Amino acid sequence: MKQANRERGCVIWFTGLSGSGKTTIAHAVEEQLLDAGVGVEILDGDVVRENLSKGLGFSEEDRNTNIRRIAFVAHLLQRNGTFVITAAISPYKAIRDEARAMIKDFVEVFAEASLEVCEERDTKGLYAKARAGEIKGFTGIDDPYEAPDNPEVICHTADESVEESAQKVIDKLIELKYLEA
Repeated sequence: MKQANRERGCVIWFTGLSGSGKTTIAHAVEEQLLDAGVGVEILDGDVVRENLSKGLGFSEEDRNTNIRRIAFVAHLLQRNGTFVITAAISPYKAIRDEARAMIKDFVEVFAEASLEVCEERDTKGLYAKARAGEIKGFTGIDDPYEAPDNPEVICHTADESVEESAQKVIDKLIELKYLEA
């Protein structure tokens, strides 16, 4: 596998609930791209919040500001031929649509997992804290998650291995001619 056109990068935008597998699959895709010699950067939601969006809360306005910042940086990298992988909950359809409109080459990946599965996977105990009222505005508990209508890829993370989900993403990138087999 190799990059189809060195001048043309793309943004692989992972969305899904906390614990759905976004970051895990994103890193598996990154590894495959790096092994193929493709330039790639990951913009992880937690890392961006710490470095680019420090001070933002979790109101809808602050979440949207965070996503706009991720989209802006992703766009800058993508337009210079880099593959960019984002892994942020990005819970609202409207802001994901705004990101798609900003970024010419946008591949949305929905890491689909039920709330129950995500709660079982929750190593940080965030869902338990949200259910206990210790965290307000937690996506999936007291703030909505709006699933995408037509993502390019859906990874059913409760039923697929990380490798199977990552391969679905790679296969879609080949189908869309971002990569050559």
